[in-house]
Amino acid sequence: MLKRIWKKGLKQKIGLTIVFLILLLLLFIFRDDIQPFLLYIRKHLFLVLLSSVILILSIRGLRKATATSKKIGYFLFLVLFFAALYFVVYKTTTYQYMQKYNIYKNLDLTEIKKLPTTRNERIQPFNNIKTMAYESIGETEEISEPQLVRIDSTNRWTMAIQPAKEYVWQRVSDDIEELFSVPSTTAFPRFAGENRIKVPFSIGESLSFSRNTYNAVVKKFNLLQLFNLEPGEVFYMKNDQGDWVEVVSLTKWKGFFFPYPTFGGVMIIKNGKHTAKDYMERVLFGKGTFVPPSMIKNYPFLQKQNILSENISRLQAQSLMFLGGFTDPLPWNMHTSVKIPDLPDDQNQQPFITDFNFDDVDKKAYKGLYHWFGLEPIGEKRTSLSYSVFIPSDGSNHMMYYNHVSHKDGFAGVSAMPLKVMESKKNYDWNLNKPVEFRPYIKDIAGKRRMFVLSTIAAKRKNSRKFDGSSTPDLALVDMNYRDVIWVDVKQPKQWNNTILKQLGEVWKNSEPDNDYFKLHHDLLSLIDNTFIKDSINMDTLAIKLEPIPLEKINLNKQNSLKEKIKLLEAKRDSLKIKKLQQEIDSLKKVK
Repeated sequence: MLKRIWKKGLKQKIGLTIVFLILLLLLFIFRDDIQPFLLYIRKHLFLVLLSSVILILSIRGLRKATATSKKIGYFLFLVLFFAALYFVVYKTTTYQYMQKYNIYKNLDLTEIKKLPTTRNERIQPFNNIKTMAYESIGETEEISEPQLVRIDSTNRWTMAIQPAKEYVWQRVSDDIEELFSVPSTTAFPRFAGENRIKVPFSIGESLSFSRNTYNAVVKKFNLLQLFNLEPGEVFYMKNDQGDWVEVVSLTKWKGFFFPYPTFGGVMIIKNGKHTAKDYMERVLFGKGTFVPPSMIKNYPFLQKQNILSENISRLQAQSLMFLGGFTDPLPWNMHTSVKIPDLPDDQNQQPFITDFNFDDVDKKAYKGLYHWFGLEPIGEKRTSLSYSVFIPSDGSNHMMYYNHVSHKDGFAGVSAMPLKVMESKKNYDWNLNKPVEFRPYIKDIAGKRRMFVLSTIAAKRKNSRKFDGSSTPDLALVDMNYRDVIWVDVKQPKQWNNTILKQLGEVWKNSEPDNDYFKLHHDLLSLIDNTFIKDSINMDTLAIKLEPIPLEKINLNKQNSLKEKIKLLEAKRDSLKIKKLQQEIDSLKKVK
């Protein structure tokens, strides 16, 4: 038909050329809308090519066939082939199995022999932050997903205050005008004042058309990137000049037979109002500065930062099921097969973004934010902790894991923790309160590196699907070895280790006879027990027992630990003196 029109004359040729150019221009402008289709082809490239070849050959054979039986045979072959293909890809996990194996083969994986310590523990869980942010905005506004990032030298939750998706006109006409940036280490995040930052963004997740983050980023891709790169999570942070920027994590698809996702760099979008020139650039070419993984070293604010998509890190963690070999995850093996324990009552599943210190663990690892996973055996009834997985959140390749099974730790896994917290306080209404986000808490206490999980008790209203948050949440630490629950004061995180030692010190001392710490600190620990148990104690005796061990004979770590205990005892001694004086005053009043 097009050939006939083309041959009719010059006018028809000009008309067809104009129509073709218009279609080409529309295809170029709306390439962000067709990118999901291009990505689908890339993700299933081998299967698409195989299906295309078989379809073409079958149709050619069908046309050439003269006998009816042959035509029916070709037709049945096509039906059976595509039915089998659909079953394998969508109804079984075979395709995902091979994809995860490809991921595992391409990991830069290191087994560490010692756990790192945690620092800058975050208090409020993800959903509490989200709920409290919604309590601080207007009707036509919403917040973007809170993300834990490093701002200067502190870890903070950042999110944009953007037009709500229910209000179409605001999404078309309004910009993002403000951000929330609240510290993660406080129990009382304040969504006002210096934590509510006025900074305009003309591109955002909830904005419409070319101002939408996804559309602006995709239009910035070249032809090859349209097939290989996929925008992911959006983060708000400061760049090296101290300006707020929008950072979009990118996923890159690699491989031919079973393509798998990897970290593909980021797209950086600057803040500011857009002019007419910016508008034309945004519509035609998109907005942003592409930074591939190899160039992140040139951007200090992206290093040791949280810019990795959680979808990628989850697949990387799941791929550790192949530690025992290609066939180990199959039903008749499963010696080392593991899973990510997703808790049904928790609304923020693993990974948990945690600040780790690897100084005495791995020289190649940095000190900062990581995606942490606590993997468990694949069976539903097995709830032990098999592996702790540490994935750098800045997209670097140095992934680490600690094998709790080979070290015979005998730790309980995350999925066993909710019930232990509930058992420790039976007076709670656990229908309206749930322990959530069991994130790691690893510290050097009493001469050993000990692992706990820190959980926040989140409340929700009756018949509500989401947790409603709490300004002063209760916190519980669970010893993963001894399974004991320690309730800590949310307002005094510096006293948590003392609270742990007070509750578990005697248990550890009795069950760890070879622990040098308890041998050196025997007298001091006895004194700690006495000061906590007895209300009246001889002050002179207490003063004498404060120096049972010469500090110069103990190494630096033990010196510091001993000094902390002495300070604790001195504070207790002062409180006992006050109590004794109060008793004398009361007795004098009675005499009068």
